[in-house]
Amino acid sequence: MKIHFIGIGGIGLSALAKFLSGQGHTISGSDIKQTEITDDLATNFGAKITIPHHPDAVEGVDRVIYSAVVRPTNVEYAHAKELGIELFSRKEALRFILADQEVYAVGGAHGKSTTSAMLAALVPETNALIGAIAKQFGSNVRHADNNRVVFEADESDESFLNAHPHLAVVTNVEPEHMEYYGYDEARFYNAYRRFLDLAAIRVINAEDPFLSSLEMEAVRLYPSRDIQAITYILVDGEPHTRFDFQEHGTFEVFGLGAHIALDAALAILAALELGETIEAIRAHLLDYRGIKKRFDVIQNRDTCVVIDDYGHHPTEIKATMHALKTYRDLRGFHTLNAIWQPHKYSRTLDNLPGFVECFDGVDELVILPIWAAGEIEVDIDLTGAFSRYTLLMADRVTREDGIVKVLRDGHVIREYAEGLITAFGAGDITYQIRGES
Repeated sequence: MKIHFIGIGGIGLSALAKFLSGQGHTISGSDIKQTEITDDLATNFGAKITIPHHPDAVEGVDRVIYSAVVRPTNVEYAHAKELGIELFSRKEALRFILADQEVYAVGGAHGKSTTSAMLAALVPETNALIGAIAKQFGSNVRHADNNRVVFEADESDESFLNAHPHLAVVTNVEPEHMEYYGYDEARFYNAYRRFLDLAAIRVINAEDPFLSSLEMEAVRLYPSRDIQAITYILVDGEPHTRFDFQEHGTFEVFGLGAHIALDAALAILAALELGETIEAIRAHLLDYRGIKKRFDVIQNRDTCVVIDDYGHHPTEIKATMHALKTYRDLRGFHTLNAIWQPHKYSRTLDNLPGFVECFDGVDELVILPIWAAGEIEVDIDLTGAFSRYTLLMADRVTREDGIVKVLRDGHVIREYAEGLITAFGAGDITYQIRGES
């Protein structure tokens, strides 16, 4: 089929496009701007890319799949409707994309991308659809000549209920995306319950308050009991976590922190359920190289390390901050500075007390304008809320010749050339800190 994607530059929609290309379909797509993702689709997957959206882009296609931010007023959506072309949201499209697959779905509030990439490493002869770039295979998609798929399952719009999971892994459950759920916690938790009910095999973090309450058959991880002797080491200056797991001995994995060991343990249990041997799992875990934008060391120098991190919720940032302090000490640095681009007005407001607490321990905190993600602007007094910190309010950052530069009103107001600098956020901060914007 000829399948067109509106919003193809998104990490989730691009993964579906690449996956369907691998199954023999002809793909095309559009977005508002050219990016590394759209270039990759055009160069390596033969996709015809239209920048920006144009109604002619849907001429002659069989189906259109559109991202969650696309509205019926979009010119391509409207023209496809006029032409009678089948239109599917990403959520709806999962029903037919994954219908004939044996799906190993990983969900959770935090850690699902990492756990998905780890599971893909542990079960190497599988397809993979991940909401991040796995460094092991340099993409958010991996192709295999079978119907087995490691899939990162998204709870933000209940689309994980369309994943047809054979195996379901849940890392943790914490109310998020509550605007979608109408701020109804019962509906939110029931979505996770239904997701697990769909699976023949379930692997869960049994010390999560919600997951521990479920009365269903599942392989249960008890992190405080099952994961022991956690230590942190450097391998060529990069962070690794070493831990003992149940009766299976010692494992080593890229990344720092107890949360990394927890994610790895869940992936190990899932791989065991899928028939992998423990020795093969131990060896394959070393193949996991992390994922782009998750504790992503983008500059590794003796005097200055810069890290890009996708953390955009207090729980995620707090866990990463704990790992950063350990990494700072391992590297012998004296300073830890953080740059934060808040993601969405609703998330910032809903979690403001948590955000205020989670940066504890930084020497200096830089806050950039909120990345709206399509939301209507709301006035939030971040200067007042974060007055306890040594604080810089800035417009943007960039990195040139190994120096991170903080800008306001077109002028550089701070330069970081030493120590540990970490950028947090799910917006365009990843391009800023890499010096690409």
